[in-house]
Amino acid sequence: MDRRNFIRSTAITTAGIGVLSSTDLFAQTNGKIKIGFIGVGLRGRNHVQIALNRDDLEIVAICDTQEESLAQCRKQFNAKGTKLPKEYTGGKESYKKMLSSEKLDAVIIATPWQFHKDQSIDAMKAGLYVGCEVIAGLTVQDHWDVVKVSEETGKPYMTLENVAFRRDVLAVLNMHRQGLFGELLHLEGGYQHDLREVLFNDGKNYYGHGVEYGPKAISEAQWRTQFNIDQDGDLYPTHGLGPIMQFVDINKGNRFTHITSYSSKARGLAAYVNKVAPGHPNGKINYKNGDITQTMLQCANGETMLLTHDTHLPRPYSIGFRVQGTDGIWMDVAKGIHIEGKSKPHTWDPADEWVKKYDHPIWKKYEELANGSGHGGMDWFVFNAFIQSVKQKVQTPIDVYDSVTMSAVFPLSTESIAKGNSTLEFPDFTKGKWKTKKNTFMLDDSGM
Repeated sequence: MDRRNFIRSTAITTAGIGVLSSTDLFAQTNGKIKIGFIGVGLRGRNHVQIALNRDDLEIVAICDTQEESLAQCRKQFNAKGTKLPKEYTGGKESYKKMLSSEKLDAVIIATPWQFHKDQSIDAMKAGLYVGCEVIAGLTVQDHWDVVKVSEETGKPYMTLENVAFRRDVLAVLNMHRQGLFGELLHLEGGYQHDLREVLFNDGKNYYGHGVEYGPKAISEAQWRTQFNIDQDGDLYPTHGLGPIMQFVDINKGNRFTHITSYSSKARGLAAYVNKVAPGHPNGKINYKNGDITQTMLQCANGETMLLTHDTHLPRPYSIGFRVQGTDGIWMDVAKGIHIEGKSKPHTWDPADEWVKKYDHPIWKKYEELANGSGHGGMDWFVFNAFIQSVKQKVQTPIDVYDSVTMSAVFPLSTESIAKGNSTLEFPDFTKGKWKTKKNTFMLDDSGM
């Protein structure tokens, strides 16, 4: 049996919906789907722009509570010379009218985290595919609720985790599947990104040196900063975890069994405010979220994972990927790869050389379409993967189980820290399905 037929014959199912191989996932098909957007702030408008550049979508409706966001979105449609969509606004429940009034195939949700669970559940109950920005929910129960409704309705839920489609990530995944790293033992990732100018933004110094959050602020500072005041844990685990889950077949022959988190003291955010605006009251807040949070995960098949959340201190951006096996290692901070027997002993090879050699076929084929879409092109890949699944009425490549698994680290890490760094059992959201499911994420018969 050749690889293509093997993939199709072993396609995993969720709620009775098949999954495409990546060859089919990126195939262009005829017909338009009707899509709506809940939340057209900065991130939502990024998705809108990608949608406007496609001829297989009809953007029927948009929803937001803020006129400024709607106004900026209108400019996108006018610049494209496209008919304006129906707008829904007026309050936090206005999205419900959109769901009940419009004939949609799918929705993209890009609202603050605290609204994701209810909006996603309502959309699935309305019979729609859901593509949702991180996070899936604020509590472990929220995540179970999302799974329950997806299973009951048969409607896929996909976390729009773009880093899972990053070019070097897929190239290294390609290397792993060809056996270059040997048996994998340990993996690392995280969200290591100086967000002080995002968490404090007064609108006057956009991505500058604002010190305001809440109603006085704009964009993410209106809501995201409050999480750093109220909670101590890994508030943003999916960028690191979503990609490396695929390397060790989490939910597809493997699963997380235990989780433990530690957090440093919190000094960075108050220090930032005091430096930028000495005497400002926001410099006296007791921020609960430690500046460095580290979470260790144990896998059923014996691998370990380490996640790092680091967003309050001066530092360059890095996901901090590390993929290490019996025959080699990749570390994106070192920008290096070492493969025993192929690399000079005790020496890093430039990672770019290996990435070019093992570039994933999907990237080589579609990079021109992805150019300019944001985050180095990976925004197009994650959006396209979702849309193609909707068009072909199949399961999304990141399914509901993957989505809640990478997201649930948020409340689980908070609980672990609150309980004195206790080791907690990691929920099996698949309820045993992981034992028989096969990993088809970005498998392709070309060059594999």
